Amino acid sequence: MATLRDSLGGLVDDIDGLFLFTPSAAYYDQFADADVDRVVIAAENSVDADAFVELPLDFDNVRDRIRFGIEGAMEHEFVTEGDSVACTVSMFGDDVDADSVVRVRVDESIRSGIYDLFTDSRAEPGVIRDVFEVAIDLGKKGQKGKPVGALFVVGDAGKVMNKSRPLSYNPFEKSHVHVGDPIVNVMLKEFSRLDGAFIVSDAGKIVSAYRYLEPSAEGVDIPKGLGARHMAGGAITRDTNAIAIVLSESDGMVRAFKGGDLILEIDPEEY
Repeated sequence: MATLRDSLGGLVDDIDGLFLFTPSAAYYDQFADADVDRVVIAAENSVDADAFVELPLDFDNVRDRIRFGIEGAMEHEFVTEGDSVACTVSMFGDDVDADSVVRVRVDESIRSGIYDLFTDSRAEPGVIRDVFEVAIDLGKKGQKGKPVGALFVVGDAGKVMNKSRPLSYNPFEKSHVHVGDPIVNVMLKEFSRLDGAFIVSDAGKIVSAYRYLEPSAEGVDIPKGLGARHMAGGAITRDTNAIAIVLSESDGMVRAFKGGDLILEIDPEEY
C-alpha cells in the first residue's frame, strides 16, 4: 500500500523546473543539488539566482502570482511549453518560505497578459507598480472612510491627452511631480473624490487630473456589471499604448486594462 509520502511525491516527480517564490538564502540553498533548474520569482534577486523573474507586486492571489512567474519564465526561456514545474509558495503567512507546492504544466493558455502588463508596456514597470499601490491603498481606505472610484491612465500620455478633454482646471499643469512620492500619492487620493481620469506619463510624471476620456467604446467588451469608468479605461487602452488601472467604487476591486482587454483584478482587502 502506498504511503502518503509516496502518493504526494508525484507532485515533484519528473519536473522540468523548480520555481521558488521569494525564498530566503537558506531555503534556496536547500535545493542546490536539485537535478532541475531553480527559478526564483521575487521582488529582488537577494539570493543571486542565475534564473530570476522580478515580481513587481505581492499578488496575494496565489494563482496570479504563479501565473506571473510562469509567464516571466516563458519570456526569459527558462521553461518552454510542455514543461512541468513545481512551485513552492507561501499561502498562509510571510514567516515561512513555503507551505504549499503546486505542480503546473506550462502551456500557452497560461498567458494572461499579466507579465506583459508590466514588462511590455510604454510605462516603466516601477511606475505601473506605484500606480497600483496608490489604487490599492485608496481601495482599502476610501476617501474619508467612504468608498471611491478612480481611473489612472498610465503611459502614452500625449496621445491620451489628445483623446480626452478637461473637466476642470489641471492642478498638475505646471508641476513636475511623480507618482510614488508619498506627498504626491496623498494628493492623488485627495483629488480622486472628483470626476475624471488621472493621466500619468511613461516615466511617472503626473500630467493631468480631471480628464474626460473620449475614445470610441465600439467593440470594447467588459464584464457585465462594470460601468462607464471601466468602459473608458478599456477603450483608451485599445486606442493608445497606455494601460488603465481602475478602482471600482461599487465593489472596491482594482482592475487593469491593456489593449482593450481586462488583464488583472485585485482585491485591495487581500493586500
